Amino acid sequence: MHAAQTALIVIDAQESFRHRDYWSGDDTVAYFDRQQALIDGARAGGIPVVQIFHVEPDGAFSLASGHVRTLAPLAFTPDAVFHKTRHSALAGSGLGIWLTERGIRRLLVSGIRTEQCCETTARHASDSGYAVDFVSEATLTFAMTARDGRRWSAAEIRARTELVLDGRFARIVDVGEALALPRA
Repeated sequence: MHAAQTALIVIDAQESFRHRDYWSGDDTVAYFDRQQALIDGARAGGIPVVQIFHVEPDGAFSLASGHVRTLAPLAFTPDAVFHKTRHSALAGSGLGIWLTERGIRRLLVSGIRTEQCCETTARHASDSGYAVDFVSEATLTFAMTARDGRRWSAAEIRARTELVLDGRFARIVDVGEALALPRA
């Protein structure tokens, strides 16, 4: 698939997360580096960059909060911006129409949170007929505690997401692999 048929989707990379009690800066340096490299590489390769913001009526994810903006230090001007109220970036946001109008058939999925909105978007996109490259190193998540009390690290959650997506809903790739597409 050519770059002209590909779009980079940057999901929920927004300041709202800094205002959640689970926010941790543990993996942010690596995430910011890989996410920015992916954005910059997509730009250089002629791949459109789409920014998705999660919005809620109240709290840190509300438009009124002022936190629904690009998470610093990421810096880019997207080709399109969509707001979503569900986990999948394709659910009710208008993104699917935008992609169809441009002949996009492959999605590079990145952003926050690995196992939630990024994974859900990857599954939805695959089920909708898109080829999906899940750029795991350009996703960020946070440790979670299961019902049984077990603490899952961000690395374990990322590994679990890669396991369940790979070869079923997506191809798991790093930034270099995601950007190594034939040019039209």
